[in-house]
Amino acid sequence: MRIQVKHTGTKNIRKKSILQQTAFWSEVKRKQGIASQAFDLKTSTADLYPSTAARNCVADDLLILFQKIGAGKCIGYVPYGPTMKPSPENQGLFLEELSETLRPYLPESCIVLRYDLLWESPWARDDSYFDAHGNWMGPPAKVTQELRLNFETRNWNLKKSNTNILPSDTVFIDLQKDENTLLQEMKSKTRYNVRLSRRRGVRVRKGGLRDLHVWYRLYRETCRRNRLFLHNIEFFRTPLATGTRDIRSPAEVELLIAEMDNKPLAAIFCVFSGRMATYLYGSSSSRHRKYMAPYALQWEALKRAQKRGCAIYDMFGVAPQPDPSHPLYGLYRFKTGFGGRLFHRMGCWDYPLHRDRYDMYLATEMKSPGYHLQ
Repeated sequence: MRIQVKHTGTKNIRKKSILQQTAFWSEVKRKQGIASQAFDLKTSTADLYPSTAARNCVADDLLILFQKIGAGKCIGYVPYGPTMKPSPENQGLFLEELSETLRPYLPESCIVLRYDLLWESPWARDDSYFDAHGNWMGPPAKVTQELRLNFETRNWNLKKSNTNILPSDTVFIDLQKDENTLLQEMKSKTRYNVRLSRRRGVRVRKGGLRDLHVWYRLYRETCRRNRLFLHNIEFFRTPLATGTRDIRSPAEVELLIAEMDNKPLAAIFCVFSGRMATYLYGSSSSRHRKYMAPYALQWEALKRAQKRGCAIYDMFGVAPQPDPSHPLYGLYRFKTGFGGRLFHRMGCWDYPLHRDRYDMYLATEMKSPGYHLQ
């Protein structure tokens, strides 16, 4: 397998639907203090899909974010990339070749490439990994996952990360249907709550930078209630304020606020990128929950995404199965109520570039509070 890589300006990343691999996202992260590099990738179709007879060239872009981890070291983090997807039997070899080809272009301080793979888990379609009720039980142990992905690689150097950064389990809703069909495909309780919120007078409006304090008050309350990591307000100002001029792969962020009698009840950040809409952040008040404001917000976001020509709505993060002990179980119940299909990604995989420094980092990673690149 041979992969050609070439530096390209982050503003020149091709237009795509994966938000975290766009020029827009690079600009957001730059303003949040995170450096990045973009690369133009080229390889042959035959290398990606050995069974094909085609001999054409495939091109794509790759965005890498560099997160400092102290002592002059950093992680080369690839959020939901690469978007180029080889056949399953070739994925390990592809990641190995890509990593080694990128190595000379990366800063010396980069100790590892961490790929947050958006590829579907190979065990997500294996019947033996589902229980009697049709619920996915998750992938096998790390050692088994590593055996499979490293098969036929030269260096046997791909390591399953201890934690995932972006959600590896999500719900995709097909927007290429009319509104009545979308409603009918919801669970009955969800459909009832969507209509109930309207009857009780909940209205959704598009907010702006002037409403950031409204968002943050609800967000802080949500974090306190659910014991979540609390970003500062500037973290959310950046995506709202980042423009899309002079970049090839733009995205647009909308802050949607659900209110009743001018009283904010809930709010979400929804991002539109290419043919995909993503529910990125959400918050709600602990009071007035009987008005079902979060249901009104999601329904409005789905309709707005349709009008923009989006084909998919990404609910962005749920528990992998209906397990009440899972910290995201509440989100699983809420988000799966809107219909759609569960999708299980492969999650984070490491390719160590400096093995000794990487091993030292692993020893401290699980004891640290972690880093937040979303």
